[in-house]
Amino acid sequence: MPKSPPHERANDHRKHGQGSRNARFLIGARAARSVGQGLLAVDFALYLKTLRWPATEIGALFMGGLLLSSLVAAFMGPLSDRLGRRRFLLGYEISQMLASLLALSSSHPAVIVTATLVGGFGHGLNGGAGPFAPVELAWLSHSVPTRNRPRIYSINMATGFAGMGLGALLAALPHFFKHLLSPAAAFRALFLFVIAGSVTCIVLIWMTVDMPQEQPATGETKTLDRTENRFLLRLMSINALNGIGIGLIGPLMAYWFAVRYGKGPYEIAPVMASGLFLTALSSLLLQRIARRHGVVRSVVAMRVAGAVLLFIMPFAPTFSVATALYVLRSAMNRGTAGARQAINMGIVRAHRRGLAASLNNISLQIPRAIGPVLTGVLFSAGALAAPFVIGASFQLLYVFFYQRMFRDYDRDPGEGEATA
Repeated sequence: MPKSPPHERANDHRKHGQGSRNARFLIGARAARSVGQGLLAVDFALYLKTLRWPATEIGALFMGGLLLSSLVAAFMGPLSDRLGRRRFLLGYEISQMLASLLALSSSHPAVIVTATLVGGFGHGLNGGAGPFAPVELAWLSHSVPTRNRPRIYSINMATGFAGMGLGALLAALPHFFKHLLSPAAAFRALFLFVIAGSVTCIVLIWMTVDMPQEQPATGETKTLDRTENRFLLRLMSINALNGIGIGLIGPLMAYWFAVRYGKGPYEIAPVMASGLFLTALSSLLLQRIARRHGVVRSVVAMRVAGAVLLFIMPFAPTFSVATALYVLRSAMNRGTAGARQAINMGIVRAHRRGLAASLNNISLQIPRAIGPVLTGVLFSAGALAAPFVIGASFQLLYVFFYQRMFRDYDRDPGEGEATA
């Protein structure tokens, strides 16, 4: 992996004060944003089901949102490398607030489609800033010393998962509103939480300060660019496998519980919340496990366990068994996200981290967008187990190639850290 020039440590110390403050505000914004995302991860597909949208149309809507998000993300990271991060995240939160206001106003299909394409509803983004996530991740990596990056990224992801868990619990609210509001109106009222989260994020991001990017010495640029580019291309290729595996299951998980076991938001919300809370704990515990066994080895072991649980899940005879498998699988699979992000941000220098985050995002999200449509078709045909089996297979392929790519990281983590 690309090596760090010796001046990195000094740069870390100079930016530590302001960077720590920015990191706190960025993690706080993730917490505020994640509540609404967790709520919609459970209820948005159920809302569309209440409106009698067929599974194929729900999958197509999720695909459209993911593709648009990927297109925007392709430009945001590189632009933020040159123009700064703050203005882009403020723009994202304003767009989220407007999309939620639109969704709150009507259940007309044209309104839902427009709001979803802008807001990315129901994707389960773990508190991330949607197509602006590359901006957020690059900024966070620039805000903390290199040695602290795995810990901070794990805390960041744990915060997002915990916030989504709280949101998933709130997703049970339509059950209690059913005697006061129509089913559609009860679901629409939940967008008030998303609006409140966006307003909080705007305040927190407004208090951050953009930090200048260090430019590399001219003599080293071309050689390091070529080395970094090779790693980025390899990472993009294996991310595609991960994206397909995630897209087949994630967006329609609540819908599957409803169709397979005849459950509603009152039963589904606590299950998905439990999975998210346990995932937050898993994200934090991974750092302790990794100190003894290595980051990559720990990630690989957890992801293999998650893929096996995903394969077994559709054959669960009862809702209770299926939910237990779901909660464990969520912790094993998603709890590695922070550690993987920290590694990914370390393979390029600071002035290219927006680009790296964008490439990482689009290589994951474009293949992920294929999943909901395929799953919708399979569900409509009655093949409720097929997406799980296919998704687990892609997850195992991803883990195999991920281990091959990063197998040397545990021997010398410093080798994987480009200049901050």
